Amino acid sequence: MEHIKLTEYSHGAGCGCKISPMLLDEMLQTTRENIVYPELLVGNSNKDDAAAYDLGNGTSVLSTTDFFMPIVDDPFTFGKIAATNALSDIYAMGGRPLMAISIFGWPIDKLSAEVGRAVIDGGRAVCEDAGIPLAGGHSIDSPEPIFGLAATGLVENANLMTNDGAKEDCLLFLTKPLGIGILTTAQKRKKIAPGDIDPAIEAMTTLNKVGQKLAALESVVAMTDVTGFGLLGHLKELCESSHVGATVWFDKVPLLPNVEKYRQMGCIPGGAKKNFNSYGDAVSEMTQQQREILCDAQTSGGLLVVVKKEGLASFEQALAEEGMVLEPIGETHAPGEKLIEVK
Repeated sequence: MEHIKLTEYSHGAGCGCKISPMLLDEMLQTTRENIVYPELLVGNSNKDDAAAYDLGNGTSVLSTTDFFMPIVDDPFTFGKIAATNALSDIYAMGGRPLMAISIFGWPIDKLSAEVGRAVIDGGRAVCEDAGIPLAGGHSIDSPEPIFGLAATGLVENANLMTNDGAKEDCLLFLTKPLGIGILTTAQKRKKIAPGDIDPAIEAMTTLNKVGQKLAALESVVAMTDVTGFGLLGHLKELCESSHVGATVWFDKVPLLPNVEKYRQMGCIPGGAKKNFNSYGDAVSEMTQQQREILCDAQTSGGLLVVVKKEGLASFEQALAEEGMVLEPIGETHAPGEKLIEVK
């Protein structure tokens, strides 16, 4: 395969390509009649990770899609990251994936079929890890390379995780460290030192399988994955849907290695500024460091989990069984002057 750098063929990277929350809200407004489908347990009303359709037997089908342009240069790794990110929505809803089909756009006049095959093979590898088939897909000749999945899953209705399930007096946990947007921006600008991107790649290619296990716990009341809107953006969606406020303890938020080094070098993705401009008025005053990290657009990020304090022991036990140890990064409470406080 020829030596190529995929990030040179796209104007954006990963979930940083997402349309800003403010502009997306404007686009989704409609004057059309709202038709109610009783079997649709979860649609777009609360900005949840996937749609859920009740099968009438105690389970629901989950449906989601996610795709983006290259966030790393290696084609196989790009395919793995895009597939991992797409399947995350199923896990964040408490479900298990059943199958996926690919979404593939390729600049056939710029990049070879061999390179494209490596991207799709990366997606296949992740689907194999999840125990599901990559069962087909759709492709187009595109000005920029695009890859992702449309995924179908299944969830027990009793374990269905939604954004409106959070309660007051709960703890917040994050299953992956932040900083992916900053590190991948440093790579795109050719400022990254050898090896410094590796922890970000490992995080982005780790499936959020633990979500299915956590959703079955009585102590876990809400869960979402943290992607292009940053930690604060996805927390805001959860707080608005659940009618609660939240406090984030900045010093407790886990970060990938060397994030602060590259932040100070100015490797801030454009998505972080778009995010802050979209929802910054709902957040208490922050330092520049807090703003650039907490609004950093994540690609294939971790799960944001809301856990009742009285059920903390069962949550920690479930994590331990998966080899994970987490500290709380904040808590929920009654809404205040600002929906989210950063301390």
